[in-house]
Amino acid sequence: MAKITASVFTSHVPAIGAALDLGKTAEPYWQPLFKGYEPSQQWMQDNQPDVIFLVFNDHATAFSLEMIPTFAIGTAAEYQPADEGWGPRPVPKVMGHPDLAAHIAQSVIQDDFDLTIVNKMDVDHGLTVPLSLMCGQPQAWPCPVIPFAVNVVQYPIPSGMRCFKLGQAIRKAIESYDQPLKVQIWGTGGMSHQLQGPRAGLINKEFDNAFLDQLIADPEGLAKKPHIDYIREAGSEGIELVMWLVARGAMADINGGNKPQVKHRFYHVPASNTAVGHLILENQ
Repeated sequence: MAKITASVFTSHVPAIGAALDLGKTAEPYWQPLFKGYEPSQQWMQDNQPDVIFLVFNDHATAFSLEMIPTFAIGTAAEYQPADEGWGPRPVPKVMGHPDLAAHIAQSVIQDDFDLTIVNKMDVDHGLTVPLSLMCGQPQAWPCPVIPFAVNVVQYPIPSGMRCFKLGQAIRKAIESYDQPLKVQIWGTGGMSHQLQGPRAGLINKEFDNAFLDQLIADPEGLAKKPHIDYIREAGSEGIELVMWLVARGAMADINGGNKPQVKHRFYHVPASNTAVGHLILENQ
């Protein structure tokens, strides 16, 4: 049967993708950030998954204010990098895993989570930047990816607890798939940042690191955090952190297994006007 081997959590700042694509990774501003991901790229090479289930949010690329799914699963065979206004990123197209995606959709919907099934969409920096941070700049991504988009842009958005419970349903779905696949589940977005208004540029290091501590040690307690706490402490876009709870809810210890092992933890500010957080947890 398929199994979840690890969860990966990372910010998906668009300027990171631009720095990579324009060859700026060695510049003094960017070098500390990319150095922090070097252990992750080595870990990724040593722990190649068969499939990545990648939780991200679309940035008005695949969806618009005309149609806003709360949860959307990509079931296509492939996904093109999106043109977000300055041309598509020069990265490989993303290959999907339609069979596993369809199986997850069937299982999770039968577990009373309403998913939007997406058979065609382009994927923006929310998905491609995490892949670049973890995999570098290959000719092809190392494995198929199942995109899973969460609405954290237009209210109402799902609660942390809803995301956490969804992760549990996704774990159940993956572990009932009858192929011996090694699956990683990634939660992306965040950390603290605000892009507009009087608090534009807000970064809260104390909140971010407390979030990482609790994500490791007390994820169910963290899932109870109300939206207003994220907005007040982490900025209007800090609410993206609820997507990390989808990935954390899918880990083995939430279903009575052993606590995961922390393989790498990294935090850096700033990257553009955003705090960057990163964590790798391995199931034991």
